[in-house]
Amino acid sequence: MRILIVIHGYPPDYNAGSEIYTQTLAHALADLNHEVHVFAREEDPFLPDYKLRKEKDQYRREIAVHLVNHHRSNARFQNASIDSAFSKVLESVHPDVVHFGHLNHLSIGLPQIAKSNNLPVLFTLHDFWLMCPRGQFLQWGLTADKPWKLCDGQEDTKCAKQCFNRFIEGINPELEHENWTRWVGNRMAAIRNACDSVDLFIAPSRHLKTRHVDEFGLNPEKVVYLDYGFDLERLKGRMRISEKPFVFGYIGRHHPSKGIDLLIDAFGTLDGDSLLRIWGRPEHLSKSLKARVLGYGSVKERIEWLPEYRNEDIVTHVFNKCDCIVVPSIWDENSPLVIHEAQQCRVPVITAEHGGMGEFVKSGVNGLTFQHRDMASLRDAMQQAISGRDEFKRLGRKGYLYSHDGQIPAKEKHAKAIISYYERLLGKHMIEAIA
Repeated sequence: MRILIVIHGYPPDYNAGSEIYTQTLAHALADLNHEVHVFAREEDPFLPDYKLRKEKDQYRREIAVHLVNHHRSNARFQNASIDSAFSKVLESVHPDVVHFGHLNHLSIGLPQIAKSNNLPVLFTLHDFWLMCPRGQFLQWGLTADKPWKLCDGQEDTKCAKQCFNRFIEGINPELEHENWTRWVGNRMAAIRNACDSVDLFIAPSRHLKTRHVDEFGLNPEKVVYLDYGFDLERLKGRMRISEKPFVFGYIGRHHPSKGIDLLIDAFGTLDGDSLLRIWGRPEHLSKSLKARVLGYGSVKERIEWLPEYRNEDIVTHVFNKCDCIVVPSIWDENSPLVIHEAQQCRVPVITAEHGGMGEFVKSGVNGLTFQHRDMASLRDAMQQAISGRDEFKRLGRKGYLYSHDGQIPAKEKHAKAIISYYERLLGKHMIEAIA
């Protein structure tokens, strides 16, 4: 089978959860002797926008990666130039099926183009980008009492007021607000049209599936739950390096949505001998976070800022060097990869009881949870981990909740499940073509 996977970024340049999963899936499909192609963006300021070029996967040379340059354009949902580049890739690859992972920084027109070529279309949901113009239901409003408020649902006027008002700078703010309201409405209408071209949506958490069906109105018969698949070989051999202090670990972006400020505040008020190790690529907000640490005096000596690591080195570079992973995200996380990876290595997790985070971690069963966005509650959970170190370690041994042995889903089994969906849709398309 010839498979085209579409994602907004691909490793090694982009290493967030959806990108890492996409590469893992591509490798697993190639292992099953399928021909795999990837269509993704790059951001090269020295190349013309929309220039299309072909690369190879960094580890699997048989996987072709088709990159469209998208550096200067501000188009956020519909882009005719990217539509054209995608059409060229379809013409050259002639895939049997197209599997979308994300369309941010690309174009919402791509599913319709694939459908117009009579191709089966699948879409893996990684966040709320279809439902929310910002993707995370976090409000960016300039006048909010507290920044980064959780949004209770999409509505065009509210989106313009709470998230896009920061772009309003003209002499007629009312007119600009009307324009942004219209922009959001057009965006949501285009999204719904695109969803009509998707044959099957795959949700990696039950929470994500429920919200897309109940709030966004996706046809429940077109949405299936299937958790992510993982390369279990790279998650073997965890051996905790002996250290006296209790070591908390954080993996991820230095972005407000990740709640890293919440984690710093909670850690700064802990009692007992502990360290906090923060792994991730430095960003422009890193300076602000490091300044925040200074408010807790000597605590800065117990926080280590560590660089981004290769994903295949996560055991030796991260899990061997911490007693716990903390996932403090303030948005409605869906199915964080780091939770699964930590569970496979039997590293206990502290996270919020909210959304997909609370779906995969149950307090007192396989980790500890805290009240979402509540610093004091997070501090209490972290203090409990320090005070009951042996019991907390025991919780970590439970691992994944949805298997008999605590093992997270393997990429091989996951890929076979994905293939079964491809085959089902291909069979349906053949029957429709004959009819």
